[in-house]
Amino acid sequence: MVIPLFNEEESLKELHAWIVQVMKANGYSYEVLFVDDGSKDTSWQVIEDLVALDANVRGIKFRRNYGKSAALQTGFQAANGRVVVTMDADLQDSPEEIPGMRKMIIEEGYDLVSGWKKKRYDPLSKTLPTKLFNWTTRKMTGIYLHDFNCGLKAYKIEVVKSIEVYGEMHRYIPVIAKWSGFSKIGEKEVQHQARKYGYTKFGGIERFVYGFLDLMSIMFVSKFGKKPLHLFGTLGIVMFLIGAGIAVSLLIEKIFVPGYYPMTDRPRFYYGLLTMLMGTMFFLTGFLAELVARNSTGRNTYLIEKEV
Repeated sequence: MVIPLFNEEESLKELHAWIVQVMKANGYSYEVLFVDDGSKDTSWQVIEDLVALDANVRGIKFRRNYGKSAALQTGFQAANGRVVVTMDADLQDSPEEIPGMRKMIIEEGYDLVSGWKKKRYDPLSKTLPTKLFNWTTRKMTGIYLHDFNCGLKAYKIEVVKSIEVYGEMHRYIPVIAKWSGFSKIGEKEVQHQARKYGYTKFGGIERFVYGFLDLMSIMFVSKFGKKPLHLFGTLGIVMFLIGAGIAVSLLIEKIFVPGYYPMTDRPRFYYGLLTMLMGTMFFLTGFLAELVARNSTGRNTYLIEKEV
């Protein structure tokens, strides 16, 4: 179980006790991996206390705040087991949902199961933009989930070991998984709790702006990340041919049309010249991007201060 967190000192002990209760009731072997995303409160001290108390608890602490995607990615790399469950640390996700989600992975063969908070206890300022975000993502990706951004998800271990999330891309993990070849994606209606302590750490209109840009990035990288010349080269060839067509039409007019005035006096000449230059630039951009893509290796790395 991977739990990213930032300044959640009040909820961690209660969440841990709740998880342990569910795990023991179902007879599961398990580990709980807390990833502290550079908290400024005493969250890390609480995690160290839990590690000393429970051998099934592990903790990773970043040197600074990198964001939820970075915490999830680091947790994914460190996770073990057949099924990996992610949940938020604010007690709004219920561990009671884990057995049902695990069953969908183990017995029904799903690669990924996303929670759906059908009834939410969030303010209108958060729920309305979320509905718009989910609608847009469904239309653009063809993945028909009600709640892409629900923190409560379950995965086959192969999924989390095969994908990479960064920026604000934790919102699009089902999209990344599908385009990585894990196509059996399901959804389970889950209980949503009202926040008990503190306040949300993921507010602000900028998260939706960044999220939309990340969606564009995912769509581009998934389709053209390994073959950028297919996109830029095609655009370049099309634009160059349009410009060349304009140039040929001007040449024909010069030869066959009586009283033709100089070619450079016509705006069409400059349109043709511009499109040929832009076509050439697009093609060269694609060529350079192809070289970069074929020689680029490695993933994002994050500085870890402590690990227990």
